[in-house]
Amino acid sequence: MFRARYAVFLCLLVLAAVSFFLMLVVSWHFLWPFLILASLSVVGIHDLIQKRHSILRNYPVTGHFRFLFEAIRPEMRQYFFESNQDGTPFSRERRSLVYDRAKDIEGNVPFGTEYDVYDVDYSWVNHSVAPCHNGNSDYRVSIGGPECTQPYSASLFNISAMSFGSLSANAILALNTGARMGGFAHDTGEGSVSRYHRQGGGDLIWELGSGYFGCRADDGTFDPEKFEAQAKSDQIKMIEIKLSQGAKPGHGGVLPAAKVTEEIAEARGIPVGVECISPAGHSAFSTPLELMDFIATLRKLSGGKPVGFKLCLGHRWEFMAIAKAMLKTGIKPDFIVVDGAEGGTGAAPVEFTNRLGTPLRQGLTFVHNVLVGTGLRDDIRIGASGKLISAFDIAGALSLGADWVNCARGFMFALGCIQSQSCHTNRCPTGVATQDKKRQEALVVPDKATRVYNFHRNTLKAVAEFTAAAGLHHPKEFRPEFIYLREGHRQVLPASAALTWLREGQLLDDEDIPGFTTYWMMAQAESFEPVKTVSEIKQADS
Repeated sequence: MFRARYAVFLCLLVLAAVSFFLMLVVSWHFLWPFLILASLSVVGIHDLIQKRHSILRNYPVTGHFRFLFEAIRPEMRQYFFESNQDGTPFSRERRSLVYDRAKDIEGNVPFGTEYDVYDVDYSWVNHSVAPCHNGNSDYRVSIGGPECTQPYSASLFNISAMSFGSLSANAILALNTGARMGGFAHDTGEGSVSRYHRQGGGDLIWELGSGYFGCRADDGTFDPEKFEAQAKSDQIKMIEIKLSQGAKPGHGGVLPAAKVTEEIAEARGIPVGVECISPAGHSAFSTPLELMDFIATLRKLSGGKPVGFKLCLGHRWEFMAIAKAMLKTGIKPDFIVVDGAEGGTGAAPVEFTNRLGTPLRQGLTFVHNVLVGTGLRDDIRIGASGKLISAFDIAGALSLGADWVNCARGFMFALGCIQSQSCHTNRCPTGVATQDKKRQEALVVPDKATRVYNFHRNTLKAVAEFTAAAGLHHPKEFRPEFIYLREGHRQVLPASAALTWLREGQLLDDEDIPGFTTYWMMAQAESFEPVKTVSEIKQADS
């Protein structure tokens, strides 16, 4: 089957053959054209058989132009192409950081920062004049509350949710193999556990979305027997209920019949070639109290493994309603993952991506504060996700209340993603986000699994050095007073002063706390609907 991306290479082969014929039959003047075309053809053949660069395997010969532009001197790139700080959603500098760490290359840069440190959105972590020496960077977080009988010792840095179906088979296999090599966890995404997750052998966090893939009844509802059968797999370490995700909170989805292949149907537990709908909301629960019952059920069926949920913070009274349900039932999740509105996705409406959901910094601090203010924080671990790829990102999230960090697009870069933003077209140039069998062959699993492992290892090594420079012995010691924020044109303040921080049990003390008390009064454990509106509360107060 002819593929357009091979067109230039095939033309070179044909022209090389023609020039060779003309050289022999017509004139030796065709020797130089033949040598040039033959050399380029050899380059194309080498590109097809080499295993390090997915771009070259998918785009022989022409793919070299990408590396040519990468090699252009920085001052020329500054005038003719993007600068190190340009490029969205991840700048060239941040992408290069991941590429270097994935390739196990020293990532030092010359001549000082390119950031404007007086920019309105600049933030930083303060250092110590008495730095520490931290030799160990294998940081672990124990996840599992009082009701959990199989707590999980997770890495500080793990692979965030990306489903098989949105990512290719080779991408999933490389991610999970890298996770096994490095001893960290791999979130399945709501597409459930595929054969490629199992083949990799790495630790899994099984994410349950509203489609209940992997434990789905024929009518699309939750099937406890199917869940129990899969959840007891030794490879599955935690269960994560997806309430919402940052890039498209409150949005369901339809998997067209043509995309439901045998492999995807096998992983999701749905019929081959039949359209599959994921509703916007869950059918297994409809109130905060029912959510707590569902968590208890999953914990029991899984044999006591950690069970929690992921959300992008929306209406604040809804999360407070969940906290009230915890207090009323005594049932608590083992963990909560807070996803920021800046999180990524394969495809979403523009309005959802740009204007729906709370950014990570505000969402994370609110969730942490509510748990502290209700006396629940000690038993519940908090994960954070949303454009977190560097040691500074991780330190910042820990300073604002997180216990660990998940990363999705950073690990995609480690696989070779070049941020072409063609994830939804099935034409990913590096074979990461496509179901095209030929395109994903360009992603060589052993090489990319090693890069995933390297990125994780070198990132935690950078965290250890960053932590030591701050005068700390362990990243868990980061606190709000370590990170300084400049937002808009306000004065510079440490996060401890710029943001509100509650003391233990303060929400239960019946005192007026700006930004919290009104929503607390609106929340009820019996429903996600507010018991009162803001105007009703203000009227009652007056």
